[in-house]
Amino acid sequence: MIDLYGMGSPNVVKIYIALEELELPYTVHPIDVFGGAQFSEAFVKLNPNAKVPVIVDHEGPGGKPYTVFESGAILLYLAEKTLRLLPTDTAARYDVIQWLMVQMTGVGPMSGQLVHFVRFAPGGNEYARSRYATQVHRLFETIDARLGQVPFLGGATYSIADIATFPWLRLADMLIGSGKTKYANVQRWVDTIAARPAVIRALQAVDDVRARTTQFDKADVDMVDKVMGRGQYATA
Repeated sequence: MIDLYGMGSPNVVKIYIALEELELPYTVHPIDVFGGAQFSEAFVKLNPNAKVPVIVDHEGPGGKPYTVFESGAILLYLAEKTLRLLPTDTAARYDVIQWLMVQMTGVGPMSGQLVHFVRFAPGGNEYARSRYATQVHRLFETIDARLGQVPFLGGATYSIADIATFPWLRLADMLIGSGKTKYANVQRWVDTIAARPAVIRALQAVDDVRARTTQFDKADVDMVDKVMGRGQYATA
């Protein structure tokens, strides 16, 4: 059994999808991020960085419980545990890992910053909004070109690179609006993945955890400041 600690953010959605695809039994422990649950002593013992997602695999290495945090590390761990969704051939394996890293170092951070400056930042941030919007468009262009050559990011087969990237790119309406029409290969790929039974189950589970956690528009203002690291919680 695997314990999954998270809420409904894209980085957590990845892990829901992986667990469903791999048919691994899991129990969800909702972490109410905008309620401050990630700052609790118990949760910080699981992840010193106070971020979701986290898993605890009760049948980890050597049959002992093992904790993994950071979504990319969790995906690699689950793929290696099950010998699925990550090729064993060295070249094919690193094709997948390279595109996983594109998501971890590019798609996620750039998209997250764009959403922050569009939805959460005060006015007067036109440069930041333009910068991150430009970076997100560049990443869509790069991924669209890749998906014009192969059906999935790692190549011929569906992998953890697709699982990592799908929760972000399915938000194209929010991230790039009408600009998404330029990226037909991305849209085809999103539609293909969205139709997978495991993905459908995962997104239903995500809807359930969202209903059980505080959403931004209902959150206490001071807690939002703490989560965002702003106001009295800013250190720079």
